[in-house]
Amino acid sequence: MKYLDKINNPKDLKKIPVGELAEVCDELRKYIIDTINQIGGHLAPTLGTIELTTAVHYVFDAPKDKIVWDTGHQAYAHKVLTGRFSEFPTIRKYKGLSGFLKRSESEYDIFGAGHASTSISAALGIASARNLNNDDYKVVSIIGDGALSGGLAFEALNNAGNVRKQLLVIVNDNDMSISPNLGAFRNYLVKIATNKKYNQIRKWVYRSIKRFPSKFFVNILRKTEASAKKFFFPTTIFEDLGFRYFGPIDGHNIEELIDVLEKIKDLDKPVVLHTITKKGKGLDYAEDDPVKFHGVKEKKDTSKKKSSIPIYQNAFGEIVCDLAENNESIVTITAAMKEGTGLVDFSKKFPNRFFDVGIAEGHAVTFSGGLSVNNKTPIVAIYSTFLQRAFDHIIHDISLQKLPVIFCLDRSGLVGEDGATHHGVLDISYLRCIQNIIVSAPKDGNELRDLIFTATKNKNTPFTIRYPKEECINFDNQDAKIIEIGSWDVEKSGDDVLVLAVGSMVKRASEAANLLVNQGVSCEVVNCRFIKPMDKNFLKNAFNKFDRVVTIEEGVVDGGFGEGVIAWAKKFNLKNSIINIGIPGEFIDHGPRNILLKEVGLDSSSLAEKIINFMRKPNE
Repeated sequence: MKYLDKINNPKDLKKIPVGELAEVCDELRKYIIDTINQIGGHLAPTLGTIELTTAVHYVFDAPKDKIVWDTGHQAYAHKVLTGRFSEFPTIRKYKGLSGFLKRSESEYDIFGAGHASTSISAALGIASARNLNNDDYKVVSIIGDGALSGGLAFEALNNAGNVRKQLLVIVNDNDMSISPNLGAFRNYLVKIATNKKYNQIRKWVYRSIKRFPSKFFVNILRKTEASAKKFFFPTTIFEDLGFRYFGPIDGHNIEELIDVLEKIKDLDKPVVLHTITKKGKGLDYAEDDPVKFHGVKEKKDTSKKKSSIPIYQNAFGEIVCDLAENNESIVTITAAMKEGTGLVDFSKKFPNRFFDVGIAEGHAVTFSGGLSVNNKTPIVAIYSTFLQRAFDHIIHDISLQKLPVIFCLDRSGLVGEDGATHHGVLDISYLRCIQNIIVSAPKDGNELRDLIFTATKNKNTPFTIRYPKEECINFDNQDAKIIEIGSWDVEKSGDDVLVLAVGSMVKRASEAANLLVNQGVSCEVVNCRFIKPMDKNFLKNAFNKFDRVVTIEEGVVDGGFGEGVIAWAKKFNLKNSIINIGIPGEFIDHGPRNILLKEVGLDSSSLAEKIINFMRKPNE
């Protein structure tokens, strides 16, 4: 490469003349496309920020200046330009670079970012600390890819107008998150970005500045543009909140970006720069379908036979469509994750009963409560890791009022290459402690159907259903049936040890039991599909039969299902020997799901080893 492999940090980038930076961007775009198409990862988001990333690092002095990104999947180019060029092919791979921003990975990753809408709040905190310390550096927040639809971003904007010192918020406006952006604020930005007369004047001003670069004419032309902006947009929301607003400008014009950034970087006040970008820029098929190419999968051997068993999210999508045909009260809600949660078909078949609220999980939950009090049956589909952001809403707005909202927690457990920010390992613990709530986990796709159907018939309490990012094992064409709430089933009978398994662990516990047969250990494996309430009658009888009990869950042990079993046993002063197996109390990095399960000891062979070791210990 002419440029890219020689850029070890932003100082090397600054040595390149401005007129050659378009070539740097071309190399950067090609390198990312070639790499991600081979190994998989987020593609379209970063392609839209190539020029913006290059311009920011060209103008500002990172890491002294603090550049704070939102949703780090749009920051792949940032990683390449900050010394990670040679490591980039390891991104999202086991023990490789994170697919998001990670403070421990680089001094240039000022603030970790896997979830959306955090950058303005974090940047405001950094800027405020700078002011208190009388330090001298710039703070830049880059928010985009739908993150400005999140409530946290609005809270930060509302607060940031009081800073009275330098803070630059760059809005990367690509009109997309993963799904197309929705909402009134999105329409407001579109109105600014598409005003033809203003944009014609702005383009004429920039062409004229290039023709007449003298300071006298530049000042006149700038005043002309400012007057035009005030005429067409007497004020903006940003200005009403205390920001100076600049834009909209072309986020793919590297020279214009640098010119504007140079002019505004020293303004001693909060500033918003509105840039218009194209998600997937430079790759025709990604531009045409940015939803599909938001992320691409690693190239694999296509000669292998494809499984006919759907993954849980696709089974979920089919189930809710089938149930909605016969139940007009069913509505679905998601937070900018229509594709990821499997609701595309539902949105097409029942457009008036589908609600995408944008990246606003707290609002999604309380909104569903409003639907519920008016006799609708809301099914809220949100990734486990994202529902964490709505914890108070679940308590105050749903459980306290005993509203029968159904929460379907996709990506529960270890999700793989997205890593620590996206692993859904806390939901059992954070839901178990809430009053008036049902917590469940299916062992397969058929049980997922039955649990959702059961939840639609439940009228007294919220009902949560967690399921992993993997094939759903069994999914047949059969009618849904009601499951008695709190009931468990024996999956495999045995005599020596009781194994209580939850959701995704039922199959693996059964496989472990099969491995232990040859070692003379007979396991009774139980499908504990209800985590709360537990099947206490079953527990009472089983604890009388078995001295040794093993609990297995794909969630953190602290506060989890297993601790619930121990608490129940202590309540009755039972002396059975119990071990809890689950996710250890530490954050798990990214990697293939099967490798991570083995790493934490939740694959079938590791479970068998843990059970046999437990059986060999003296009974305590």
